[in-house]
Amino acid sequence: MSGAGKLSCVVVAVDGSEESMNALKWALDNLKLKSQEDDSEPGTLVILHIQSPPSIAAGLNPGAIPFGGPSDLEVPAFTQAIEAHQRRITEAILAHALKICSERNVSVKTQVVVGDPKEKICEVASNLHSDLLVMGSRAFGPIKRMFLGSVSNYCTNHAQCPVIVVKGASAAS
Repeated sequence: MSGAGKLSCVVVAVDGSEESMNALKWALDNLKLKSQEDDSEPGTLVILHIQSPPSIAAGLNPGAIPFGGPSDLEVPAFTQAIEAHQRRITEAILAHALKICSERNVSVKTQVVVGDPKEKICEVASNLHSDLLVMGSRAFGPIKRMFLGSVSNYCTNHAQCPVIVVKGASAAS
């Protein structure tokens, strides 16, 4: 981290959930980025959203036989429709996050990456040389966590920077 408790780069992962938006609000309210007055470049807050690949978004396992046909059969219109739907969802998530930032007069950068959220969040945080990764906790129970995994748990164990997991009111109880 940078001197005097000011951060150069903070990545906040958002997925559209209330928990991730609460994590963004927490970061905006509690963290100090380097300012223009500092000797070096001003700090950067990056809002990161990870999109699932179209095959996963459609509920298909990569290599699975879609619609009972050959596994190498592609349905371009279907894939394009899923990609268009994902773009609309991403735009809505980022618009909501940017609205939260503008209400606090904070300018941010956004980044969208396609892939597995656990791996891509850590990869982007590493590539940006971030000082801190902030994310929300969905507070899955033990059964859901066993099958779905915990993105925040993975990131706390694999990210190359400190990670703050912001728990919501329901997660704390």
